[in-house]
Amino acid sequence: MSDDDKKDPKMPDPDEFRKTIEGMFGQIGKSGFTFPGMEGDVFTQEEDGDATVEVEEDNTLFEFDYLPRDIKAHLDRYVIRQDEAKKALAIAVCDHYNHAKAFKSMGEDGERLELQKQNVMVVGPTGVGKTYLVKHIAELIGVPFVKADATKFSETGYVGGDVDDLVRELVQKADGDVSKAEFGIIYIDEIDKLASSGGMIGRDVSGRGVQTTLLKLMEETEVPVRNPSDMRGQMMSMMDMQSGKKGKENINTRHILFIVSGAFSGLEKIVRKRSQASQIGFSAEQSEPAMDKELFKHVTTQDYIDFGFEAEFIGRIPVRVVCEHLEAQDLEAILKYSEGSLLRQYEREFEAYGIDVQFKDEGIARIAEMAADEKTGARGLMTVGERILRDFKYELPGTSVSELIVDGDLIDNREEHLDKFRLLGQDLVVEKARQEVDAFIREFKDKHGVVVKLEDDAVALLVKTAGEQARSVFQVARQIFRDYQFGLKLIQKNTNQKEFVLTEAAVADPDKFLSELVVQSYKDA
Repeated sequence: MSDDDKKDPKMPDPDEFRKTIEGMFGQIGKSGFTFPGMEGDVFTQEEDGDATVEVEEDNTLFEFDYLPRDIKAHLDRYVIRQDEAKKALAIAVCDHYNHAKAFKSMGEDGERLELQKQNVMVVGPTGVGKTYLVKHIAELIGVPFVKADATKFSETGYVGGDVDDLVRELVQKADGDVSKAEFGIIYIDEIDKLASSGGMIGRDVSGRGVQTTLLKLMEETEVPVRNPSDMRGQMMSMMDMQSGKKGKENINTRHILFIVSGAFSGLEKIVRKRSQASQIGFSAEQSEPAMDKELFKHVTTQDYIDFGFEAEFIGRIPVRVVCEHLEAQDLEAILKYSEGSLLRQYEREFEAYGIDVQFKDEGIARIAEMAADEKTGARGLMTVGERILRDFKYELPGTSVSELIVDGDLIDNREEHLDKFRLLGQDLVVEKARQEVDAFIREFKDKHGVVVKLEDDAVALLVKTAGEQARSVFQVARQIFRDYQFGLKLIQKNTNQKEFVLTEAAVADPDKFLSELVVQSYKDA
């Protein structure tokens, strides 16, 4: 019996299977292929079907040699205030990656190292710089960084995002390098939204369920590189097997740093209630709307549990710090001294139109005061800035205005300044129109030997007509007066008139205007 006869008729031939996959997901060639949306996942098939393709990954840890004060100094360039948060994050990051560095340097012996991960929780209202802090730390030390909102996730197996996908996204950020992804940072915002309600009936798959799923990730577990419930990921795994490619199948989360944040609105009430009961000096009349540094000193793990977190979950976030509410003077400092100041953005936007915008101190102070009233932290700066400058961005481009001074007077009297700029814009339009009219007059004289002049009201009507027709004033004038040379030469023959003045009536009804001039010339003759 031949080998072909021994084959199980129910089992697909490997070559046929490969061809089927090729037809579904693209061509397989010597240069490799990629699945749409999976950049970095490149599979190369060797000519020898038995050959094994080893995937080379960078097993050397990035060079981490920062001190806590180095990280804080870097953050000071971008984030105003929040010194305690900066210090806590800097220390946690240095301890975390120094431990990871020691682990890598010890090889197999590193497995005996005890590790209590310093995952961080940042508490603070919106717009105080929580995301900005974490983002710039990741950029400084050069590790993959993933940010997500806790509200989009649900417990694994339910409709919604899968928290394991955060770990897989680190691999994408690391250009497919699993080893590098294993030292990344995952930042989850709005973590307070995962707090479960004590009176809830049934399974809380988007609150308590996500907390439970995050437990193992934040400590140490293995996450498959391919999502087991994702058909595309499973097909790619099969292609790995088909091509003989070998690489890491799982991502270890031991050295992934988790940083979570949230506004925790309502936590201050829990703390005050307990503090008042303990008589530690908090007045019952106090009603600050948000957590501050002084009150945060009295927050305990039990307060987070009472807020709605699982004890196991909150226990895996040992480092906790507060970002304080920003006052008007803080917002003013952000505009003046932060390297990411919104003023630099506005300067670039106006510069694109050839306009130099200058922000005076009193103008900056007014913007900061108005932004503080928005109660959205630094985000209020953009809201106020757009409200103040939107009309100027619309009116000034294309005019003769080359400089805009943003001071207190401009902010308080925007409409008056806009009216002045609109007049300047109109002056420019009329000036440009007059230049085009002069060009038409020269052309008319050169071609026909007749001198014409246009009054200002005639020029104004030409400008209006040109705008309506989306044409230049020169083109409109040439079109309107295209046959005027015949009538004007006839008038010259009758009266010896050397120069003709064209009024608004000539532009509005050129035939009637010229006919009346010709009739009058015969009467005069």
